[in-house]
Amino acid sequence: MSEEARRIGHVISVSGAKLSGVLSPSGEAGTNGSAADVGRMLQIGNLVKVSMPKSVAYGLVSKLEIRDPSGPPNGHDCRIIEIDLFGESLCNGNGSQNGVENGAQNNAQNGALDGALHGEANGTHNGSLPAGQFQRGVSVYPSLGDEIYSASSDELAVIYKRPTVASARMGTLHQDQDLPVYLMTDELLGKHFSILGTSGSGKSCALSVILQSILDDNPSGHVVLLDPHNEYSQAFGERANVITTVDLQLPFWLLNFEELSEVLCSPEPSAREAEMGILKEAIIAAKLSFAGDTDEADYLTVDTPVPFRLSSLVQHIDKAMGDFERTEQIRPYMRLKGRIDRLRSDRRFAFMFAGVSVRDNMADIVCNILRIPVERQPISIFDLSGVPSEIVDVLVSLLCRMIFDFAMWSARDEAVPVLVVCEEAHRYIPRDPGDGFGPTRKAISRIAKEGRKYGVSLCLVTQRPSELSETILSQCNTLFALRMSNDRDQEFVRRTLPESAAGMMGALPALRTQEAVVVGEGVTLPMRIRFDNLAGEEKPLSETACFSSAWQREIERDEDFVLDTLDRWRRQAR
Repeated sequence: MSEEARRIGHVISVSGAKLSGVLSPSGEAGTNGSAADVGRMLQIGNLVKVSMPKSVAYGLVSKLEIRDPSGPPNGHDCRIIEIDLFGESLCNGNGSQNGVENGAQNNAQNGALDGALHGEANGTHNGSLPAGQFQRGVSVYPSLGDEIYSASSDELAVIYKRPTVASARMGTLHQDQDLPVYLMTDELLGKHFSILGTSGSGKSCALSVILQSILDDNPSGHVVLLDPHNEYSQAFGERANVITTVDLQLPFWLLNFEELSEVLCSPEPSAREAEMGILKEAIIAAKLSFAGDTDEADYLTVDTPVPFRLSSLVQHIDKAMGDFERTEQIRPYMRLKGRIDRLRSDRRFAFMFAGVSVRDNMADIVCNILRIPVERQPISIFDLSGVPSEIVDVLVSLLCRMIFDFAMWSARDEAVPVLVVCEEAHRYIPRDPGDGFGPTRKAISRIAKEGRKYGVSLCLVTQRPSELSETILSQCNTLFALRMSNDRDQEFVRRTLPESAAGMMGALPALRTQEAVVVGEGVTLPMRIRFDNLAGEEKPLSETACFSSAWQREIERDEDFVLDTLDRWRRQAR
């Protein structure tokens, strides 16, 4: 049964896109209920409207207040409502207006709710939606004394209806739990998005719901998910290509000079500078040696992703070292050789430095990462939990850079659009430009700023938005804000939001798990939503451990799980 629109008050202040109103006192004619009923009905983030002679303006409740309350407050106290306007519906040409309830019912019988915004005038002015089409932005502002109404269920259904463009369901509207809400797929992916919220607020499940819904409608998608905690392998089941350190193959020659210097050179600036000069010459010589007399030799640079042998690299270092006699002169060469030897013998780095033979398998690597062909596995999940901490930033830099470069050099009519999902994004693109690994920051920043041109989309997920690069986050045109209790995080997110949605940020500390405020290009309007439930087998492995349950059972020393855990620990393999 649909809820009817109810008059709740009058406008008393207009300041740009912000309104203030006074709620009608108890017993006033036309309110269809007491002031207490109206107060209970209104919630932060609810949709309301202001009725005018030639239009209806729509806004979201941003604040509720009782001025000089009685003790206790009663229905005759001055109750103030503050509203952030975001859209309107204009009258048709002859000035008549159309009740959305009648239009929605008529069109529901015909199987098309859309017509509720276009029907002929068939009702008198009662604060309902006019015959003109709803649009974002406000051209006619309310005047003092104009009436404020709640939005009916039918109006909510029209305004938050499924978009006519490609879209995917993500959950339900907070104001009406029976009303589904949708993402506009191309707007979401084409202009980047972010998921922000404190630990335990439901970020991992929110991401899973969004990606599952999009891939349900687009089974030949291409998604690369950087998973630092091995959370998502279970969530996507058989349609995920899960890449762990056991089967990961990213040979060292794919690294550019900055990345390879990070791996092979000393961290101390004084020693590093000398080693980088030696390494640069050695890399070019090793690449020329591998290319031989082929055409590749004509365009090789230190950053060209072509194969070369570590043995050739070491030979060139030995040859250059032979030109010196003094110990302090050969010391940088010895450090480089020692570092190379350690990496080759450390099995944790086998995915990058193992093997004697070198071959050009770059096409196989790129196709595996980007899922070309998809073969019913549209998402590649990189389990970074087993990657050594000293090289994980280099690996993320390499993956993001390869994905962008492949897209940039693809023919426009053949390019493969790709979504890159960066979990724990604050680790790779911190707020302070001097922190973190420079090439990683540069690679992600490049996707954020230029990816749209080449079909590379970015999703940033973090529990610490205030520690994230504000410049890169500002490139995300759709924002999912889950529960946040930290004042710095709230203020940081508030600065990134449009003015029309800023009032909704007051609800962030009180959001329940699985709830979010969503704003930006990927949704038709700012909204507070509840994400859909996930089946047990589709949930990421991110739940907090249940101590009270686990501590009820005694664990014997000889149980298999201890030996299994030690075995995985030693083999560095899950």
